[in-house]
Amino acid sequence: MRSSAFPPRRPSHLIRYVLPFVLLIGALYYLSSDSDRLPIPTTPFSPAHDIPPVDNAKVPDKTPDKVPDEAALELPVVLPPPERPNEHGPEEPKIKDSTGTKDEDKAGQHAEDQAPVKTPVGQGGTASTEDSTIAHGDQEKTDKEKVKSGASTDNGKSTHADTGVGKEADNFTPVMSTEPEQAGPDTPRDHPIDELIKNADKTFKDLLAKESSNLTEAAQAYRERRGRHPPPGFDKWFEFAQEHDAIIVEDFFDRIYHDLNPFWGLDPKVIRKEAWDFEMTINIRNHNATAGSDWFWTKIWLKMIKTIEHLLPDLDIALNALDEPRLVVPWEDMAEYMQTAERTRKLTPVGHVVSAFHSLPPPGNVSEQPATRAKKWEETGSFWSIARRGCSPDSHARRLGVISSFDRAPALSPEWANAHQYEGYVSNFSLSTEFCHQPDLQGLEGIFIHPLTTRASKVLFPLFGGSKLATNNEILLPAPMYWSEEERFTGGDDHGSKWEDKMGPLVWRGVATGGRNQASNWRGFQRHRFVAMNNGTKVGLAAADVEPPVNFELPASAYDLMASKEDRLGEWISEWADVGFTELMCDPDYKPKPEKDHCPYVDQHFEVIDSVDMADQFMYKYLPDIDGNSFSGRYLGFLRSTGVPIKSTMWHEWHDSRLVAWKHFVPMDNRFGDYYGIMEYFLGYVRARPGHDAAAKKIAMEGKAWAEAVLRKEDMQIYVLRLLLEYARVSDDQREKMGWVDDLKS
Repeated sequence: MRSSAFPPRRPSHLIRYVLPFVLLIGALYYLSSDSDRLPIPTTPFSPAHDIPPVDNAKVPDKTPDKVPDEAALELPVVLPPPERPNEHGPEEPKIKDSTGTKDEDKAGQHAEDQAPVKTPVGQGGTASTEDSTIAHGDQEKTDKEKVKSGASTDNGKSTHADTGVGKEADNFTPVMSTEPEQAGPDTPRDHPIDELIKNADKTFKDLLAKESSNLTEAAQAYRERRGRHPPPGFDKWFEFAQEHDAIIVEDFFDRIYHDLNPFWGLDPKVIRKEAWDFEMTINIRNHNATAGSDWFWTKIWLKMIKTIEHLLPDLDIALNALDEPRLVVPWEDMAEYMQTAERTRKLTPVGHVVSAFHSLPPPGNVSEQPATRAKKWEETGSFWSIARRGCSPDSHARRLGVISSFDRAPALSPEWANAHQYEGYVSNFSLSTEFCHQPDLQGLEGIFIHPLTTRASKVLFPLFGGSKLATNNEILLPAPMYWSEEERFTGGDDHGSKWEDKMGPLVWRGVATGGRNQASNWRGFQRHRFVAMNNGTKVGLAAADVEPPVNFELPASAYDLMASKEDRLGEWISEWADVGFTELMCDPDYKPKPEKDHCPYVDQHFEVIDSVDMADQFMYKYLPDIDGNSFSGRYLGFLRSTGVPIKSTMWHEWHDSRLVAWKHFVPMDNRFGDYYGIMEYFLGYVRARPGHDAAAKKIAMEGKAWAEAVLRKEDMQIYVLRLLLEYARVSDDQREKMGWVDDLKS
């Protein structure tokens, strides 16, 4: 007779009943846990030092048909999340998929109007572990030590912050928690920005742990990170850096290798010929720098280079005189250059190393061969079709269509920002400046809609400039206004009052630039959007459903703003925002010519207000920095001030790898959807939400101290000297054997 099934009589029977019960309990526990808060992604905060440097890339021998997005830029693709209900009201327009379209790099070839269909929506090398040896060690504590220990200056007085040198780290990716803390129903959770600031502190400590204190350490760090010997003259470069009390971290120079690595795939004879044979150049012969142009940018760059000419070999530097960058080499061509470049990465045996540069003939006596390639400059209105060809073929920017009409309210699609955000705030500032994963930015940035000038080429040649977009191929120098230190950009010697003596919360003044704004496209321009979002009256009318916003959107409910809950968003903004245009920059072709300070197609939305000098802007706590025609020349001045820079940008500059977001500045997404949330975090809201004034002061003071330590004119000299030594090597016929190896001979 068979025994009954229950109660179980054998161990196997027991397992049969207990296991499903345990699984059921586990599932119920999981579903009831606090799962609405996403973990912080393990992503970096600032460019270059937090991602594998491009020269360490694993480049395939053959270009594959499908490759990771932005491989030439060493950034992974992150696809948008699955669809979920729209939190932002009406459905967002989707950019039509254009995969398989022929001749897509022709401007406007497959342009089409946006169709109102649904989109996915969401929110969102060896370092010494010992203390470095400091020059002038007799001092009780040098300024350099103060920066490393976290001390910062507030109007000349030192304050202490909890920072310092961290442990050795081989891969500089911030360690971030991947599991949210469990909180009970009555336990307040940390704000996402609290986590971002905490992890930025960790990132900065790890960065400082990589400092090289002597020539041997610097050369070792170079070889480990670059896979080559340092260039000839490296010892003189290091001596120059030490003489100027520089903080030397190999990561600081990642931008140089990002810019120059593709040229290892180009014939050095071509590099030399096409650098010399350009319309605007600086020429160096026998340690003497000269220029054949009196263009004001050329004159400033020449002054900078002449301060280091005694340390430079013969070379020619082609210069871009435009605000906008000019080179966008197709991604497929760049992949081939990088494959060739990768095969040259090696540590040549010491006995075979060439340690001296070769002299060049005088400018004008260059051989006619090889012939200079035709650049075939493109001059079109829209820049998006040109810029996106530098993206991976399977990136969103390449796969999706091109917007042809900008005469309606722009489609802000925050789901494309998920890859670089944590709970709605920028967690990967480097990635936020890329656009290959953000196709909606083609309708939200003036440079993509209608730049002031467009003159672009697909041909890779060594062109130097002051800034560029992610897919541009210029070689970056410090921008001229950073070197010249014009008062309108820097504010002069006055960097602002003490934090406690600030006269107001937030100020922004600027011209309505960003490109060529017209009656049919101004709604997509970033400065127009930002100014509109700071107009409390307009925002209030939009929030009350009286007057719909014409170029911005109200904040998403996910930000949980108290001012929105209490129906006083516009009133709240008016309490702290002092923002406006000082000139409307009306379309020069508009007829009849508008009166001064007027522009008929935007007069009902904007009015010109009084300008505020930079020095006076430093009297405010919060200093937004918004892109104009290209990068903002005020950024260095803001960083050196006693205020907090709130930085939104698409532009890359020489100093990017030296700054850590949420440590030295506050990052903001280029759509500005996080703007109000950022301000509520720092300012608070009446008594319902406490502010974080101390956190803001910490960022302001530590950002100022760091800028005064690593963004000095001396640091620009050190960067440019290193850059030009590398450029001279990659231009030399014996480049693969060239290097500095004196430290390996003993």
